[in-house]
Amino acid sequence: MKIVLRSAFLAMLLVCMQPGSSIAAEDEIERAREYFTNLELINQDGETVRFFDDVLKDKVVVVNFIFTNCEGACPLMTFKLSQVRDQFEDKIGDQLQFVSLSIDPERDTPAAMKAFAQEHKADHEGWVWLTGNPEHLDTIVKRLGQFAEDVESHSTMMLAGNVNAAHWIKIQPYEMPPQIAQKVTLLLEDG
Repeated sequence: MKIVLRSAFLAMLLVCMQPGSSIAAEDEIERAREYFTNLELINQDGETVRFFDDVLKDKVVVVNFIFTNCEGACPLMTFKLSQVRDQFEDKIGDQLQFVSLSIDPERDTPAAMKAFAQEHKADHEGWVWLTGNPEHLDTIVKRLGQFAEDVESHSTMMLAGNVNAAHWIKIQPYEMPPQIAQKVTLLLEDG
């Protein structure tokens, strides 16, 4: 299934702060907050978080899209990302965050997300598992260009981005952990 990113998302991907730009950094942050939204979601611990301010802002993020009843791709992608995450122990938290977004929030409770993370050895510091209001998640997943009407046919494409540098890349599901880690390293070095 070919994923077509919305033109607004593509535009956001292409925006890059240039040295000496007349647009203040605060304006760039506000534009990013407006695009990605600051909708409230719930993490695996039952805490309410704002998507931009608490999850994306000032971070390099690696984002995947899961549902906890998945018996195929979701566990495999989670295992792969867990291997990548292990390579960045010293960067987790302040600089780097892994984000798993539920595409089935009606069934994916915070407890279900936490259990899935634990079962797949991905319940780590610096990895946030997000569920919550279905409309909020649909909006965010659409903004990230990964929305599918049918949960079972969702994309296994992942995204990684340096939010401050407005530099985003796609990570194909067939890429191996060393390839993904190399891309994450480049994003950490960007800006």
